[in-house]
Amino acid sequence: MTTHTDDLRDYPTALIARQPIGAWTGDAYRRVVGAIREALATEDLTQPHWWTLNHAAGDPGRWTRATLTERLRPYEDLGIDFDDVYDDLVARGWLREDDGTMTLTEAGAAGLERARERNARVHQQTVAGISDEDYVTMINVLRRVVANLGGDGNLPD
Repeated sequence: MTTHTDDLRDYPTALIARQPIGAWTGDAYRRVVGAIREALATEDLTQPHWWTLNHAAGDPGRWTRATLTERLRPYEDLGIDFDDVYDDLVARGWLREDDGTMTLTEAGAAGLERARERNARVHQQTVAGISDEDYVTMINVLRRVVANLGGDGNLPD
């Protein structure tokens, strides 16, 4: 992936303050999510696969298909059928369902670890040259924008 971080010029604050936030957040979204999706696709995974693996690993035995689908639906923008995702992970041997709840298998934990490593590389590239302080400020500003426009600006549980 080509980066242009060395090409960044300085601009007057007043000029930057007039920039359209939708254009910049939209471009950032497409690039960040595109890089994540590209990294996951190396193992034929989608973001819903990634989310499912993370949730199943993070709270084993809690998630049924219905509860996890309800939790994840607001984040999915590709029209993916979550049952197809769950079926795929079960068929791969990465997920098993016991009494309706989903649990990661050993193979699923290994796949999740590989996906985490890929996503960590994308995150490192994304935040290169951005201090933790600036990153926190950016996230807090975006949380406020979301809340100002009627969304939930709180961090996900």
